[in-house]
Amino acid sequence: MPASSQLPETGTPNRALSLSTFAFTVCFAVWTIFSIIGIQIKEQLSLTDTQFGLLVGMPILTGSLVRIVLGIATDRLGGRTVYTITMLAAALATFLLGWATTYPQMLLAALGVGLAGGSFAVGVAYVSRFFPADRQGTALGIFGVGNVGAAVTKFLAPFAMIALGWQATAQIWAAALALTAILFWLFSKDDPVTAARRGTKAPLRSLKAEFEPLKNQQVWRFSAYYFFSFGAFVALALWLPHYLIGVYGFDVKTAGMIGAAYSIPASIFRAYGGHLSDRIGARTVMYATFAISLIATAILSIPAGVPVAVFLLAIFVLGFFMSLGKAAVYKHIPSYYPQNVGAVGGLVGMIGGLGGFVLPLLFGWLKDETGLWSTCFMVLFVLVAACLGWMHVSIRNRRPSTLQAV
Repeated sequence: MPASSQLPETGTPNRALSLSTFAFTVCFAVWTIFSIIGIQIKEQLSLTDTQFGLLVGMPILTGSLVRIVLGIATDRLGGRTVYTITMLAAALATFLLGWATTYPQMLLAALGVGLAGGSFAVGVAYVSRFFPADRQGTALGIFGVGNVGAAVTKFLAPFAMIALGWQATAQIWAAALALTAILFWLFSKDDPVTAARRGTKAPLRSLKAEFEPLKNQQVWRFSAYYFFSFGAFVALALWLPHYLIGVYGFDVKTAGMIGAAYSIPASIFRAYGGHLSDRIGARTVMYATFAISLIATAILSIPAGVPVAVFLLAIFVLGFFMSLGKAAVYKHIPSYYPQNVGAVGGLVGMIGGLGGFVLPLLFGWLKDETGLWSTCFMVLFVLVAACLGWMHVSIRNRRPSTLQAV
């Protein structure tokens, strides 16, 4: 049943949105913790750039792969239950990370930490059920501001790590996530669809019906857009401190603060991207995102490097338009697939999250093989050019009656 036909009592949507956004912020802070503690671990274990890329990307892999499963579970069991269990499981894995001493042990623990990233699919399916279609872009854009958790980690974790060590830092982040899970369970309510289903004891839909929309090419195209707009954002959020230390010689505190300064606007403006998508259409927002990102990545791809002021300006512009693109992609999911937000949103989120895993690993490998730091932006230039071309060709080939879709 569409979200607009089962709206809860006044006040409940805002509470659901606020609680979900706060929880996602904490989850995202935990999900990206290796961007900081991984620097100390790299020195401790004498890791190569490729090994470092795998370590920081491992939580992203788990958080991506579980999104479709968690999204469908949310559609069937309700976001309140699935969100709480996901956070508690991720908190336990993050706490145990502090006891890891070898590289294989850390990779294994990092897989568990990655569960925190799966919370995005849960939150999208949960929040979207509280809002009518004409407000879902804004609501999901606000929820996506939880990406700012990456900035929280980059700003606070360096100080905690230097004072207490990376092990204690991981355990503090784990405690914060466990507390968040408890608070979310105590103060949240079931979404209206789940509450109605429990009230009438209606049977669950078949799994075949849950997966049916995944046959549509449009869903996979949305996934490609999100691979860039979200996956590349996560990759840069993880890679940027290491890049700044290697290219410009910053210390870990300064690199962490610059990384936070990149992540904050790239997260907060996601809400603005949702509002713009409601107002002027997601297609227009996506065109702007890809066009400006193409220019920014071209500048950042210069092999000899650019002055630090130019680099910072270009990276902030890139992050801003990525934030708009992330919201634009998710604007369409509850509008076109209201019965399958968990499955479609989970798949799109999974592919996007995989970008956050694959790209840091690719960045590290290219750096090891070529010695050029700017190869990471060359990859992003090719990626955004491909997305822009695919979107433009698809729109030109659409019938006039379907041009509102991206």
